[in-house]
Amino acid sequence: MTNEHKAELEALCLRFRNELIDLLHDIQTGHPGGSLSCCEIVTLLYQDIMNIDPADPEKKGRDHFIMSKGHAAPMLYLNLAEKGYFPKEWLPTLRQLNSNLQGHPCVHKTPGVELSAGPLGLGLGAGIGMAIADRMQGYDNYTYVLLGDGEIQEGAIWEAAMAGNKFKTDHVIAILDHNGVQLDGTVEEIMPEGDVSAKWAAFGWNVIPCDGHDLASIEAAISEAKACSGQPSIIIAETVKGKGVTFMEGKSAWHGKAISDADYAEAKKILEG
Repeated sequence: MTNEHKAELEALCLRFRNELIDLLHDIQTGHPGGSLSCCEIVTLLYQDIMNIDPADPEKKGRDHFIMSKGHAAPMLYLNLAEKGYFPKEWLPTLRQLNSNLQGHPCVHKTPGVELSAGPLGLGLGAGIGMAIADRMQGYDNYTYVLLGDGEIQEGAIWEAAMAGNKFKTDHVIAILDHNGVQLDGTVEEIMPEGDVSAKWAAFGWNVIPCDGHDLASIEAAISEAKACSGQPSIIIAETVKGKGVTFMEGKSAWHGKAISDADYAEAKKILEG
């Protein structure tokens, strides 16, 4: 990644952060913390890495992205709209009655969404199934699954992890948005996970650490995952919940809190400064 291209993507991420705060303040609902923490990950995939075509969302052999931590849908929608999957005029309808943009991604309503998500733990198993189906048809594409800290406390995740190893799904790249915070508090308070990297390695996965807010670090981790043959990879992306808005950073209260006028003014001051 050239410095010039990195700067362009960083500027786009800053714009998305601003647009996210604008949007969630306007509608007075949504999930700011986890959307902000995955900004660089989702933006790099959609705007730079994935082989996708908005003009043909169902194109055979395309790459897949699954927002398994479905509450971060606002950041997914900003990227889908930027890529051209639907008009940006849809964005203010987020979480509104009869909207095509549900609070969690819905494959039946939103162009570009690969899997409905909401109940945590579903995305990894589905992604492994997609990857196996694509492999059986001879495609050389990749399936990316974005997981959350609270989500990997679900047993279904570890059942899927075993299956990924058994079926040698080396075209599955899971990414853990490892911000250390979930709905009700820190991960350590709610359900300590111990050495997450060691757990995934014990399940037979290729484990790759990275800085989840550094675009070059994420890109390098994805390249390393693609170079691995015979086993699935998981990127442990170290992130900060609420990244970019200092008073939200690391705070479980901002998992799904409405943004007041005062908080909005402060957030915009921080982001625009």
